[in-house]
Amino acid sequence: MSKSSEKVAWVAIDTLERFMVDVFKGAGVPEEEARICADVLITADKRGIDSHGISRLKPIYYDRIKAGIQSPITKVEIIKEGPTSAVIDGHNGMGQVIAKRSMALAIEKAKKMGMGMVVVRNSTHYGIAGYYLLMAVEAGMIGITGTNARPSIAPTFGIENMLGTNPLTFGFPTDEEFPFILDCATSITQRGKIEVYDREGKDIPSGWVIGEDGKARTDTHQILYDLKIGKAALAPLGGIGEETAGYKGYGYATVVEILSAALQNGKYLKMLSDIQDGGKVPINLGHFFIAINIPSFIELDIFKKITGDILRALRSSKKAPGAERIYTAGEKEYLAWLERKEKGIPINENLQQEILGLKEELALHQYRFPFEK
Repeated sequence: MSKSSEKVAWVAIDTLERFMVDVFKGAGVPEEEARICADVLITADKRGIDSHGISRLKPIYYDRIKAGIQSPITKVEIIKEGPTSAVIDGHNGMGQVIAKRSMALAIEKAKKMGMGMVVVRNSTHYGIAGYYLLMAVEAGMIGITGTNARPSIAPTFGIENMLGTNPLTFGFPTDEEFPFILDCATSITQRGKIEVYDREGKDIPSGWVIGEDGKARTDTHQILYDLKIGKAALAPLGGIGEETAGYKGYGYATVVEILSAALQNGKYLKMLSDIQDGGKVPINLGHFFIAINIPSFIELDIFKKITGDILRALRSSKKAPGAERIYTAGEKEYLAWLERKEKGIPINENLQQEILGLKEELALHQYRFPFEK
């Protein structure tokens, strides 16, 4: 079913956010931390990143807490600390809570010392990386973060899923209405995007996924299953093989894997599988957060102006025939926010059923959604 023919309901942002807070609380997450978790997810939806918003509430967080492979109570333990650095153990708590506290600590150190870096082990899925970049940007800093993930990407010339989708992300403040936020995986796509295609009943584009025979696959629903059991793998940025420079995405994914594991004595590669001896187990992810205090180098307004000039020059450069406009990173997310702050968040039919299932299971009868009969 195409998205155009699918019954999409638009739901108010504040309603969805309150609902997510209550679902997290129903799963045992303390209220303050439930609000952090919901804020990360609703920020994704606000910015048009539907693969990481409320669509992840049940399968990535609620179900894992229920299965006992993720703790709803978060204990952030500082293992080692210096003036510009810290190593944190998240004890398999809520990734959003761990990540927000970690970036806050990196920002605090950067204010004092010019730069701060915090690395994390034994964490869980932390949502969109852009949330933590925005924290740094709002503090007048450059933000950098990355995380490893369940094995998904095959190395160039390989077919086995070894590396996670491993985003390598950057945020810069500008003198425009929106910052530069580059938040993307080191694979061509990631599981969440494939899950969106699956909910819409569509095949994925050729070249996103490689099969055991070394050829591209497009059978979305089966791919999601085969990714879990190692019979399919995501292609790195650049694509399958070397012809379109897939080795570059493979290399960057490896950089993120090392920074997410080696500095903090964390788990990596196949250790991050959530299946062991046929049963579900904690994933124990690693993250890293870097904050760079711009005034330690140059006046913030000068940095913002130069950055803005660069982005404006890129957007005003010659367009390809038939192209309406050129974008810079973070612009489309800003435009999505301008639409969605008035219209709400689009919820497709499959997601509607998930939401209603959670509502019923947790007896959240105070909510009445526009897609309910």
